[in-house]
Amino acid sequence: MILVLLGTQDNSFHRLLEKIEELIEKEIIKDEVIVQAGHTKYQTDKMKIFDLISIQQLNNYEEKADLIITHGGVGSIISSIKKNKKVIAVPRKHQYKEHINDHQKEIVELFNQKGYIIGIDDVEELENALISVKDFIPKKYQTDNSKMLDIIEEFIEKI
Repeated sequence: MILVLLGTQDNSFHRLLEKIEELIEKEIIKDEVIVQAGHTKYQTDKMKIFDLISIQQLNNYEEKADLIITHGGVGSIISSIKKNKKVIAVPRKHQYKEHINDHQKEIVELFNQKGYIIGIDDVEELENALISVKDFIPKKYQTDNSKMLDIIEEFIEKI
């Protein structure tokens, strides 16, 4: 099962769901896909979509997931890697009015450089990331990464 996390931002992230649906139709994605969509309104019969779900439900889905595809939100990334899940992260972008700035791009790059996730810059890279994730062994997340957390907090404060 693939879990898709879009967080709780007020802005839509249709681009990611459109790409996932395309990859389901091309049979690149064959697993069941469950989406926590937040405020992204998207209709399809190819994915099971929830707006917002309880923390308990979210934790259950995270535990069951073989792969998590997430936006570049710190909370979504950290909750997934703490559970030792394979994660592909895609930043929401300001140019598409998906966020107020491009801080998610920097967050995704940082977690990718540290070896915790496969971070991609755009939804068009998702197909290749799905191939790469099969052999990807994520670095075990350690909560004492104070320097990384300082950098993340600095990004958040810029918002």
